[in-house]
Amino acid sequence: MEAKLGITMSSDSCKSFKYPYVAVMIKVADKSGQMNKFIEMTIPQFQIFYRQFKEIASVMKAVITAS
Repeated sequence: MEAKLGITMSSDSCKSFKYPYVAVMIKVADKSGQMNKFIEMTIPQFQIFYRQFKEIASVMKAVITAS
């Protein structure tokens, strides 16, 4: 997983705004190979995502260790 922190300055729908965001690229393996998924989140959304991702990683580690 790769992440970067950025700030949006403008877009087609809004000419001036300055909200920090986190762009996350997740590489997902599927039957045909890898797919990249891009997600943009606000800082609070990313904090929730990060906590949930850590919980998932912890559960996966426990399952792998138990097998």
